[in-house]
Amino acid sequence: MPRRHPDWIKVKPPGNPNYLRLKRILREKNLHTVCEEARCPNIGECWGNKTATFLILGDTCTRGCRFCAIDKGKPLALDPEEPRNVALVVRDLGLDHIVVTSVNRDDLPDGGANHFAKTVFWIKTLNPGIRVEVLIPDFEGNLQALETVVNSGIEILNHNIETVPRLYGKVRPGHSYEGSLNILRNAKNMRGDVLTKSGFMVGVGESYDEVMSTLHDLRENKVDIVTIGQYLQPSNRQLRVERYVTPDEFQEFKTEADKLGFRHIESGPLVRSSYHAWSHVS
Repeated sequence: MPRRHPDWIKVKPPGNPNYLRLKRILREKNLHTVCEEARCPNIGECWGNKTATFLILGDTCTRGCRFCAIDKGKPLALDPEEPRNVALVVRDLGLDHIVVTSVNRDDLPDGGANHFAKTVFWIKTLNPGIRVEVLIPDFEGNLQALETVVNSGIEILNHNIETVPRLYGKVRPGHSYEGSLNILRNAKNMRGDVLTKSGFMVGVGESYDEVMSTLHDLRENKVDIVTIGQYLQPSNRQLRVERYVTPDEFQEFKTEADKLGFRHIESGPLVRSSYHAWSHVS
C-alpha cells in the first residue's frame, strides 16, 4: 500500500462550485485534464481558481513511466474536434494563462506536434491576448516536430526532465536524460524569445548532489523556469516513495537554484509542473 504522507503534505478535498462547474464542462466537451488522469493532489485548489492543465491526444499513453497513473496501451484515433473544443472551454472560463499537455503518442509520425499546433491556433483565435504554455513529450527526438510546436505561437515551452540521470531506467524507461536536455536546448535555439521550463520529482532515490547536478544541467541548457516537487505514489501500481523530502530541504533547493540564475523557481512538497503556472512569468 502507498505510504502514509507526513503532516506537511495536506490538501483539501475538491468540491467547491468552480471545481464542479469545470468538471461538468469538461465532460460535456469530452475533454481530459492531466489533473484528473495523473491524480494531481492540487486539483481542488487549481480547479477552484478556474485553472486546469488540458490533456490532448487522448488519455492513453504509449510509454510506461513507472511514476505516472495515466493509462498505458494502444491509443484511440485523434479527435479532430479536440483543438477547437479546448479553445471553447478556455473562452468559457475566461482564462489569461492556459497549459496544454499530452500523453506520449509514439504511434503518430510527428508524435502529435501538429495537433498541439492546431490546439494553440484555436486557443489564440478564440482567446486573443491569452498566454499559452505547452508541456510536451520528447517527440522521440524529432526536431521538426519540436519546431512545429515552438513556432505555433506559444509563450512557454515546458518539457520535464522528471528525475536525475541515474534513475532513468527505474523511473522513466523508454526516455533519455540527454534527449530531454536536447529538446530544451533546441527549443531555445529555435526561438530565443520563448521561455523554456522543466521540472523533476524528488523522493524516488536521488541524492542531494544529483539534484544539484540536474539543476546545473538545466541551467546550462538555458532553461528559464524550474519546478521541483515531492513524488507521491498515485496507487500501488506505481513506484513507492523512497523518502519524503522536508519543506526545509525544498527551500534549500530553491536557494541553490536561485544562485544559478533561473528566472523563476517553484520548489515545494506539492509543486507540480503546472502548479501556479500563471505566476511563473509575472
